[in-house]
This record gives sequence, structure tokens and C-alpha cells, in this order.
Amino acid sequence: MPVQPIPAGELRSAVDPVRAWLAGEAEQPPRAVLGAAVKTTARWLAQQVPGRSVELRVPPHVAVQLVPGPRHTRGTPPNVVETDAATWLRLATGELRWDDAVAEGRVSASGNRADLSAHLPLSPLR
Repeated sequence: MPVQPIPAGELRSAVDPVRAWLAGEAEQPPRAVLGAAVKTTARWLAQQVPGRSVELRVPPHVAVQLVPGPRHTRGTPPNVVETDAATWLRLATGELRWDDAVAEGRVSASGNRADLSAHLPLSPLR
């Protein structure tokens, strides 16, 4: 069964409730609200950059495969990006630059295809 594309409006609607928290102006939102923002942004990116050569992990919320290239089938993928929810959402919205997040150790990016800087921030969230 094909997955329905996520419209840009749905993406913005999922992220809007967490923006004040990301800016340090509010308490952390409920887990369901935070999870929805993380899942929607990661899945939106996966639909924009389809493929199976990189695995993006934002535990405990989501893991998606994206970026064209050699397909991974078993074990630990050779190209993995892993981060926490707040860092991921700051990258997705443009509040944090990829290079800064990697340099600060807020993102673990392994493999020669694991640089997502060309795809961030997500265009509807800029």
C-alpha cells in the first residue's frame, strides 16, 4: 500500500506547536506532540529525498531511510545519522546549521552519504 505524501501544510501544522519550546520560550510539549513533529519532519524529508542508502534515526520517535544510492538490507547501515528530537527539529526548521550540530557532537553522522546539509532546513519550514 503506497504511503500518502505529506503536504507542506501538514508539515507546518505538526511543527508549529513545538516552535516556542525550540526557542526556549515554553516547556517541553507533551510526548505525542513532540513525536508527531519529529515523525512528520523525518518522513517529509524521506519523501523529498527518497532512497535507502542513509538511515536517519531520532530515537525514540522515528527511523527512516532516505537518499538515493546503494540499498542497505541487513545489520547496521553504513550511512547513519542519529540525533535527539530537539536537535533534529532545530535542523529541520533552520534554527541550527548542520555543520554546527555535527561539530558540537549533537549529530552523529557516519558514512560517506550521511551529510544531510543540502536538504536542511526543510523548505516549507524556513
